[in-house]
Amino acid sequence: MTDRPERLRRSELSTPATSTKMIAKAAASEADLVFLDLEDAVAPAAKPGSRRNISEALNDLDWGRSVRSYRINGVETQWCHDDLMEVVGEAGANVDVIIIPKVKGARDVWFVDDMLTQLEKKLGLEVGRIGIEVLIEEVQALQSVDEIARSSDRLEAMILGVGDLSASQGMRLSHIGGSEGASGEPYPGDVWHYARTRMVVAARSAGVDAIDGPYANFGNPGGYERIAQTFSMLGGVGKWCIHPSQIEIANRVFAPTREEIEEALAAIRAVEEAEAEGLGAASFHGVMIDAATARLFQVTVERARQCGLL
Repeated sequence: MTDRPERLRRSELSTPATSTKMIAKAAASEADLVFLDLEDAVAPAAKPGSRRNISEALNDLDWGRSVRSYRINGVETQWCHDDLMEVVGEAGANVDVIIIPKVKGARDVWFVDDMLTQLEKKLGLEVGRIGIEVLIEEVQALQSVDEIARSSDRLEAMILGVGDLSASQGMRLSHIGGSEGASGEPYPGDVWHYARTRMVVAARSAGVDAIDGPYANFGNPGGYERIAQTFSMLGGVGKWCIHPSQIEIANRVFAPTREEIEEALAAIRAVEEAEAEGLGAASFHGVMIDAATARLFQVTVERARQCGLL
């Protein structure tokens, strides 16, 4: 695998490509990544016209530090080919990432990868510059997640799409991203723990980012934050935002606090000083720590650097 660009993905804001007003607001937001949606948020009859909205927004708006992205329709649909040809053809120089929904295996990623390579060559763009994110939202994708994670040098992130995945798995849930059953009773624990862990392990082993999908009940910020914290603890680096109010929560949860950074730096120093004295472990706040512990704290330091906090 080649070196992938480092992009912050604490918050990925979903914006329907039908609304130029919402697109302008999204471009001015604090989201790390904004994706303009051609798939679920757009009715079939509106998809062709929405492509032009995306091209014009990418070419004309100031996106600040946000990663510029859009979600195409699935490769099995009649819209996917034109989603790529028209938007990349008109605004390819300003596309950072393309999101592929409903992948079922590596072949779906290869199809988009090959088309992007042809378009980049045709348009005189740097080959391989446009990255790919994929949605793991079908049981076939979860079953093949390791192969998908290593399918393309363009692949930068995998997203757990819990809405379609719950349907694909035949689950009885009350809303997307929650753990309440159809009866309203909560599942005893995190109903998505296996899927989240499975995807995070595959992503980490392949060197790509693991992103959690949407939480539909945007009127419940506490629920969104709890799920984001759980995913962060498992090794995920970001979460989708279906409403601008969720951006601040995601940006905060998926970045270390000042206290966490200071503790991590102090712990690493303690281990280094112990090793310099020929010791295999050190005492830190009354707890024995060693090289394995320092590795855990190094994750916090690296994340702080990526977030611009160090």
